[in-house]
Amino acid sequence: MERLQKVIARAGIASRRKSEELIKEGKVKVNGKVVTELGVKVTPSDRVEVNGIQIEKEEPVYFLLYKPRGVISSVSDDKGRKVVTDFFPYIQERIFPVGRLDYDTSGLLLLTNDGEFANLLMHPRNQIDKVYVAKTKGIPSKENLRRLERGIHLEDGKTAPAKVKMLSVDKQKQTSIIEIIIHEGRNRQVRRMFEAIGHEVLKLKRERYGFLTLHGLSAGDARELTHHEVKLLRGLSLESTKKNS
Repeated sequence: MERLQKVIARAGIASRRKSEELIKEGKVKVNGKVVTELGVKVTPSDRVEVNGIQIEKEEPVYFLLYKPRGVISSVSDDKGRKVVTDFFPYIQERIFPVGRLDYDTSGLLLLTNDGEFANLLMHPRNQIDKVYVAKTKGIPSKENLRRLERGIHLEDGKTAPAKVKMLSVDKQKQTSIIEIIIHEGRNRQVRRMFEAIGHEVLKLKRERYGFLTLHGLSAGDARELTHHEVKLLRGLSLESTKKNS
């Protein structure tokens, strides 16, 4: 027997956290009865429905997308804007993004239908490096860059230590290109960190996630992860989570 939220996540409906929300909202039925408790366990023979649709186990799939700017990190948008799953018109599996990149942020984004895998990568104790390159308005001082490295106090708490490297400066245009490496995944975190030291981010791109890069891809391109890459990501996540538990 397995926990209901784990079964829903494995079926590719949503991450485990989102699956728990669906259960609490009364949107899940087991053998025709609404279930709202998270401790419920089910067997493979039980009929599980989410929003009135019976779930079927899908084979797990894993993709890397070079997300362009102006795209929503979601499977749908009520305003009709382009979403990341629009780049996978021939994929039948119900994939969803692992975490998110802001509408105006481009770069590396993972998508899968494996909710357990997504939950593992998004675990708060996970410390896989996420490498961003930011173009900022103005030229931050060395002291302000050190503040980013030590951690910035934001409205939702202090950020973890980061690695920061000034790549180039345009004194005439008063802009900077800066690499910043973080492992957290807060909403608009990199932009808010730079805003906290008085520098607006004009352009932002995630260039690396752990050992994964955008090598060989253009904006809008995607590729399937290899079995070896999936295994390495899972191992990195488990090792990182255990180390920081």
